[in-house]
Amino acid sequence: MQRRPLLHALALGPALALLAACGRKSKAAALPAGAAVLALGDSLTAGYGAAPGQGWPEQLAGLTGWQVVNEGVNGDTSEGALQRLAPLLQAQRFDAILIGIGGNDMLRGVDAAQTERNLRAIVDAARAQSTHVALLATPAPDALRAAAGLLGDAPFYASVAQQTQALLLPGIYAKVLSDRALRSDPIHANAAGYARIAQALAEALKDAGWR
Repeated sequence: MQRRPLLHALALGPALALLAACGRKSKAAALPAGAAVLALGDSLTAGYGAAPGQGWPEQLAGLTGWQVVNEGVNGDTSEGALQRLAPLLQAQRFDAILIGIGGNDMLRGVDAAQTERNLRAIVDAARAQSTHVALLATPAPDALRAAAGLLGDAPFYASVAQQTQALLLPGIYAKVLSDRALRSDPIHANAAGYARIAQALAEALKDAGWR
């Protein structure tokens, strides 16, 4: 009579271990030095507010040894980035793709559902070329929260990452843009801010197994 619970527990052990393993997201393979990485985005990717070469893609390249191609365009929207992506992927093979777009959608009042659809399409297109696709969340514009240092990510980034299995990089822009000393204006970083973004990205990507 005493053996049945023990046998039952032994039988459940492998199944529970399998379930636990399924709940953990496996890390991506590390990218070698010299890997080609596309940084697709808007003015925050382009490095607006800092001198040329001081944007986070250039600074991330220095930290990782990757060849980071800066395809940030001032004022671009998720629709514009989606249109630009196909030619970029046709012109060059990228080992990884970092996506940071959507801030201008929010500033222009684009419907959040449309921005989310565009982001999903961008991630899907990126994942067709590379398994290393990350989504850099942009904070929702809020002057009061910015002044208080309490900016938070727009919620659709987490939704898109969950639906597409892209790596979500949350809070990095929000933390920098919440600090007046790291901004060149209310919505852009300065050189020190972009350096902080690059460092945070390098650490997050290392945690994800990319480095």
